[in-house]
Amino acid sequence: MFINCILSPFIGLQTRYNLLDRSLEFDLQPACAELDVGILPWGIVAEGFLTGKYTRESAAALKPEARGFSVAIHSKIEKNWKILEEVTTISKEIDRTPVQVALNWVQQKPGITSPIIGARTVTQLEENLKTLEFKLTPEQMKRLDEVSKPAEIPFPHSYTYIFDRHLGKNIEVPKKFEPVASAYNFGRINNN
Repeated sequence: MFINCILSPFIGLQTRYNLLDRSLEFDLQPACAELDVGILPWGIVAEGFLTGKYTRESAAALKPEARGFSVAIHSKIEKNWKILEEVTTISKEIDRTPVQVALNWVQQKPGITSPIIGARTVTQLEENLKTLEFKLTPEQMKRLDEVSKPAEIPFPHSYTYIFDRHLGKNIEVPKKFEPVASAYNFGRINNN
């Protein structure tokens, strides 16, 4: 039995993914595609921020509880309000809820096998399941992609600037790290 556990390949990855946090696209999504691993994203409506139920005023008044704290943090970023505005605009155009639009965007992304919904009531579950009744158009997907496009490369990719600052330019690195280092014009150590 223990040997079977060691030899069994991974078949799924649970990770956070939504219109506010697209960091999955930089490394995990390509790795899952390469290794034929399905992606089961959670946090799709960003702790409720993408449901459309919060206004700037109501988000500012939230108490520092787990969900309220996260929504309060999301509400401090102006770009998140622009994303929510586009989600709401599309939801009105197609007579769907913002939740359904946010879920539909995720489920249409490459490699997504089964979004994990966070419904707490039967009504929320029914609303989430209605996402299966439609697909966003390529133009709507593009609008959501553009408004939610990450402004910067996430960690750990954003961290490589320290090579130049702390180690110096033209530093020699082992051959196995060449793909990372080549972006920074580093030399290569000749031993493997």
